[in-house]
Amino acid sequence: MAVPILKQGSFLIASVQSALTDAEMVELRSSLTERVSRHRSRAVIVDVSGLDVIDSFTARTLQDLTRAVRLKGAQAVVVGIQPQVAFAMVQLGLFLEGVTTALDLDEGLGLLMQREARVHAGE
Repeated sequence: MAVPILKQGSFLIASVQSALTDAEMVELRSSLTERVSRHRSRAVIVDVSGLDVIDSFTARTLQDLTRAVRLKGAQAVVVGIQPQVAFAMVQLGLFLEGVTTALDLDEGLGLLMQREARVHAGE
């Protein structure tokens, strides 16, 4: 199943609505990275609120995705990790090191807007 990727101003928002195969995760990573360049996006939000499990491959791919996006000059935030998913990830030793996370889409957008304002203010 293809993940919908929406353009909201200078941001891209990918909403993962159900579990993805490994191939679909790789496709999401490639697609988002390519679209950052095409749209000159300043940030990417990956909403995983539709997932009831995040396995090691998904966690690693999310981490790789955020690193690739940063290398292209954009910020990345993963939002919507469900409480039971977070607990299971901790129990399994799966961490999204170096990945900015936020509670939900609104918080993620707010975080990115604050960062943009600081950049424009010269901080």
